[in-house]
Amino acid sequence: MRDETTRTVQEIEADEHGEDEEREEGFSGPWFAFPPMRNALISGALLFLGWLLGRFAVPDYLPLVLFGLAILIGGYYWVREGIEEFIEEREVGIEALMAFATIGAIILGEYFEAAFLVFLFAGAEAIEEYTYARTRNAIRALLDLAPETATRLGEGREERIPAEQLQMDDLFLVRPGERVPTDGEIITGASSLDEAAVTGESVPVEKGVGAKVFAGTINTTGALTVRATTTFASNSLQKIIHLVEEAQGVKSGAQRWIDRFGNRYSPIVLVAALLLLVVPRLIGWDADTWSYRAVVLLVAAAPCALVMSTPVAVAAAIGRAGRSGVLIKGGVHLENLARVRVLAFDKTGTLTRGKPVVTDILAPGGQPDAVLRVAAGIERFSEHPLARAIVDRAASEGLEPVRADDFQSLTGAGARALVDGRTVHIGSPALFAQLGVGLASLTADIERLQAQGKTVVLVGTAQAAEGLLAIRDEPRPEAKHAIAELHQMGLKVAMLTGDNARTAQAIAAELGIDEVRADLKPDDKVAAIKELEQTYGPAAMTGDGINDAPALATATVGLAMGTAGTDAAIEAADVALMGDDPTKVAYALRLAQRSQGISVQNIIFSLAVLAVLIPGAVLGLIGITAAVFAHEASELIAVANGLRVARHQA
Repeated sequence: MRDETTRTVQEIEADEHGEDEEREEGFSGPWFAFPPMRNALISGALLFLGWLLGRFAVPDYLPLVLFGLAILIGGYYWVREGIEEFIEEREVGIEALMAFATIGAIILGEYFEAAFLVFLFAGAEAIEEYTYARTRNAIRALLDLAPETATRLGEGREERIPAEQLQMDDLFLVRPGERVPTDGEIITGASSLDEAAVTGESVPVEKGVGAKVFAGTINTTGALTVRATTTFASNSLQKIIHLVEEAQGVKSGAQRWIDRFGNRYSPIVLVAALLLLVVPRLIGWDADTWSYRAVVLLVAAAPCALVMSTPVAVAAAIGRAGRSGVLIKGGVHLENLARVRVLAFDKTGTLTRGKPVVTDILAPGGQPDAVLRVAAGIERFSEHPLARAIVDRAASEGLEPVRADDFQSLTGAGARALVDGRTVHIGSPALFAQLGVGLASLTADIERLQAQGKTVVLVGTAQAAEGLLAIRDEPRPEAKHAIAELHQMGLKVAMLTGDNARTAQAIAAELGIDEVRADLKPDDKVAAIKELEQTYGPAAMTGDGINDAPALATATVGLAMGTAGTDAAIEAADVALMGDDPTKVAYALRLAQRSQGISVQNIIFSLAVLAVLIPGAVLGLIGITAAVFAHEASELIAVANGLRVARHQA
């Protein structure tokens, strides 16, 4: 019922009246105690009592007094808003139209109809505001996930303190079953954490020393010592709440259109009603009849359902997404998501884990463990990602690396070291070719593994290759399913990567991606996004939010994935996916399409209602009571339909 189509969380919070702030800041009491609802119920009770007394032989003034009280109490909140808009902002809002209609009904002596109008309008207003308050609570309830106290460690002792007192670099203890009080980095311990509240990830995540933990997540097994990396006031949960509440006030294109429509439409309705009052008198028609129709027109033509058709669906969708770890930064981005026809993904860290792993170990001599021990013994001196993958594989299998001495890095080729008194090399096939080592027995395996997008590393001496390791940044387990979901939605999927074409093609073939653009620099990705948009239509880009920032900014919608705790990534994109699950992209698109579909349904329904009520009012086919009932019922239907978005499952 707001003439301003985004009277959402921020506007509710900004209300300058003390009681309004209390009633609209995120009401958590019983529905009948919500102040506007309370007034509407009292108004309804007075209306019913006045009507009941009118059936008996009582003084005529008693029902009128009750009707007057019903009008004053029921109209307390919305009449004031209408007056402020009309006088201070010089705008004719819906509240002003309804106020004029109430006054007109009183002047015509239709006291019951006037009170009935106020009661139903107040009730619809109360339901609308209560809906927004509950929507706000659904987001702010995330704050309750963060514990009120934390166990701070210092000077060899434990201290229980309020969680908000935690400062950067403080050490705190999180026992099994406890929630993490603020974002931090694990210093000692290992455990699995339930991160559903922040990232939307339903499966607990295994974490150890050096891993990040987020406020509100649940430590399920081992005890953890954590170093705080944020203050309590700026942790992940606080960011989610701030971004979602801010986003709910950003208007979509449809909302802006309704704004412009309302700014022109409401004054036209008021002028039309005035003409119905004046013109019939000038031409000798029955003044009372047309005055009554003028009042009915004010009620029937008020575009309440139309005004509510989009904001409630947008607010519900953004709130629902926020609770699933998807931060959509405004109605315009939600609307753009629904228009997307092609999805572009970065590869490393988006479709893949961003961490190379050893996938194959081949040993012509039949001792793969021995090959891995030698490789790990040499590579433990290197910080190269491929070297770390080899060392991690040996550790995961419980193998002790051999002792290696005189380690020497061979830039761009590999490394060598002394192992048991002999010089052992580890590196690319090109390195061994330069050494003059014959690779005929391994050529087929090398070509097969490289065709799969894997990096091949050989281990051996200058005389012979003793083994082979294949390393690849593996696709995320959810990536193939995510691509399949997007295809089911009729969308094209492209990969934009700076990696080499062979690796990119192998990953793309495994995941079922339609188009591949490889060996791309950041500006090449921008050009690729523009080409995709020209070919298919609106494009969305999904990346890490930092390295892919130019492409994210160029695309119709930019989605940054895996951004929990990362301010820069959240700022870079229109949509921030807090977790590392690429299926959240399809979820965000489905949610946007559902929200857009419901908004269109509401707009069509609202315009159809106006198309029936307006002629009915002018032709005298409906009275005030029928107009009020139809008007408020249509708005509540629009609100209820919009709230269906909130039930969309991830």
